[in-house]
Amino acid sequence: MVPRVWSLMRFLIKGSVAGGTVYLVYDQELLGPSDKSQAVLQKAEEVVPTAVYQFSQYVCEQTGLKIPQLPAPPKFNFNIRESWNSGIITVMSALSVAPSKAWEYSKEGWEYLKERTK
Repeated sequence: MVPRVWSLMRFLIKGSVAGGTVYLVYDQELLGPSDKSQAVLQKAEEVVPTAVYQFSQYVCEQTGLKIPQLPAPPKFNFNIRESWNSGIITVMSALSVAPSKAWEYSKEGWEYLKERTK
């Protein structure tokens, strides 16, 4: 009985985390324009470290455990919008020329085989 309850609890917790993640992505419009995604990322960089610190302090007070101080996360001066757009442009341009390049390479291969079989 206990293993079934435990596996049901695990399933419900995982489902809740997944549902919360989907809701957060939809609510914050993370799959929308890149400028909104970048703004949410900057907001998360400001909020998450303080929330983790406050939670660790709460756990220390409640349990009496001493949690060592984590090092500060590295700072990245990385513009997501520029890299996202350049990546998308590169992929789309490669996909747009793929049929013509495949035709060109197959034609060259056919000509090569014709010459070799003479």
